[in-house]
Amino acid sequence: MVCLCSAGLAHAQKGTLNDIKFLDGRWLGTYNGGPIEAAWTAPAGNNIVGYIRMMKDEKATLYEMFVFEQNAEGPVAMVKHFKPGMIGVEEKDAFDRYTFQSAKKNEALFEKDDASVRIIYELRKKDQLVIQRGRQENGQWKFVDLFVFNRIP
Repeated sequence: MVCLCSAGLAHAQKGTLNDIKFLDGRWLGTYNGGPIEAAWTAPAGNNIVGYIRMMKDEKATLYEMFVFEQNAEGPVAMVKHFKPGMIGVEEKDAFDRYTFQSAKKNEALFEKDDASVRIIYELRKKDQLVIQRGRQENGQWKFVDLFVFNRIP
């Protein structure tokens, strides 16, 4: 799925972790020729934690660790990537940081601190979670499905 959205900055609204509570659970999909598994906790103690594990040929290729923390402006997503062997991709204290922009029912928009990428988390169907990545093209945000997951019962 591709979505073209206006390039104007969305007016950030104040959000809460409840805006992304639909992430809660275990999810499975395919990516780059192998399985991709994700899991997030329910909101508790002003945070949500989760992971994504990418695999190919029965071996891990990449891990992403997530922490969503509530702050005064809304949820902040912090993501750190690891290669097999827990070898950090980013420098020791570095991570990708995304700030909450807006939400509607079963959908939330975050923007990377350098404004180069936007991420939409969407519960597209009752048991289907989609993560879309957006980049600016010709003055508009273009979103494509990055990961499509189905709920693991």
